[in-house]
Amino acid sequence: MKTFKLEGALRKGTGKKATKAVRSESSVPCVLYGGEEVKHFTVTKEGIRKLIYTPEVQLVDLNIDGKASKAILQDSQYHPVSEELLHVDFMEIFDSKPIIIAIPIVLEGLAEGVRAGGKLSLEMRKLKVKGLYKDIPEKLVVNVEKLDLGKTIQVGALSFPKLELLNAKDNVVCAVKLTRAARGAAAKA
Repeated sequence: MKTFKLEGALRKGTGKKATKAVRSESSVPCVLYGGEEVKHFTVTKEGIRKLIYTPEVQLVDLNIDGKASKAILQDSQYHPVSEELLHVDFMEIFDSKPIIIAIPIVLEGLAEGVRAGGKLSLEMRKLKVKGLYKDIPEKLVVNVEKLDLGKTIQVGALSFPKLELLNAKDNVVCAVKLTRAARGAAAKA
């Protein structure tokens, strides 16, 4: 898993007025929870931009006023109209405590159904997994070479070492759908 370094400063006040003042200084209010105590801190918009706007899962090395801790990005909130970043939640992680996180899916191989004229469709972009952070990969690779026309791969058919999948077993991860041209060729035959 890639590592992202982030510098922060503890917030003195919480609440609506203090948060508005933080945002006016071009900073983002953040919360770090999951450890012994909840920490409220701020980071600059430029400092957190590359962490927020990427599909990759990254381990965050937080340095809050000289105190280092490891965390993952748990949630980010945006303004409904301007889409400005309003707030970020981080969860502190430890070597012995499992975490729950959504990992991106990458499809690998050329499906048999695609060779026969179908179209490969990725139905889920991420899967929710539970495991120790050292066992969590950057992406989950799903091999689709044996996937035929009209067939699907469901969550229940997948397994990854040292990870527990938390999505419903009957959710469809990817499918090979019939195209109009493939349906016409099948009707003529």
